[in-house]
Amino acid sequence: MIKAILVDDEKMALEGLMLKIKKQFSGIEIMKTFQSPEKAVAFINKNQPDILFLDIEMPVLSGFDVLAQIENPNFEIIFVTAYNDYAIEAFQHAAIGYVLKPIDSSELETAINNALKNVNNKSALEKNNTFLHHLISTSNQANKLMIPTVDGFLFVNYEEIIHMEGYDGYTKIHLENTSEILSSYNIGKFEKMVTDNFYKCHKSHIINLHKVSEFKNEGYIILENQKTIPVSKTKRKEFLQLFTKHNL
Repeated sequence: MIKAILVDDEKMALEGLMLKIKKQFSGIEIMKTFQSPEKAVAFINKNQPDILFLDIEMPVLSGFDVLAQIENPNFEIIFVTAYNDYAIEAFQHAAIGYVLKPIDSSELETAINNALKNVNNKSALEKNNTFLHHLISTSNQANKLMIPTVDGFLFVNYEEIIHMEGYDGYTKIHLENTSEILSSYNIGKFEKMVTDNFYKCHKSHIINLHKVSEFKNEGYIILENQKTIPVSKTKRKEFLQLFTKHNL
């Protein structure tokens, strides 16, 4: 019996998808359904399915956030989305399954049949990691940082970012126009995504080197927006060397 998990924050959409699957595929057992993506992550890390049906646009965690937080995503994924042309291009690049809302029964059948063929291939982990890498690298090539939010993704020019501040597993991104973006990605993830012009000067802070106005001997940086950011003692020498290297 093929086991599946369904994740969608909309109750009616979740129930509709469940009914379609039961009607069209009697050989699929639905282990669990979730409206809360956070609860889904915890459950999936302990009870991995053969197929995960995953909505993209959800509050707190998007579908991409859910996938990124799965420790070993070695299962077939069928993303469910109402829109997101950028994501669809990434799906096709990595051969990830997807269906568009409102769900067409024939399209769902095609996506599930493709997933069933791949269940025994044991290539899902590599495919899913390829997908996440493609999302990140594509945004970097465009000189923009891909920032997951409760509504989906924002693509922000690196030059507009002054600094990133991490707390409680989230990251607050401070922009030139004084606005802020709260992302569910932790600061460690952003450290891997940003370009060389950014530097993690403290466990909770990543700064844009181009936005530094002053360095205090006490171990603080003053940014262009007048925010004071601490520099870890172990990183002060490295920071000054890096700053000199970039001729900033």
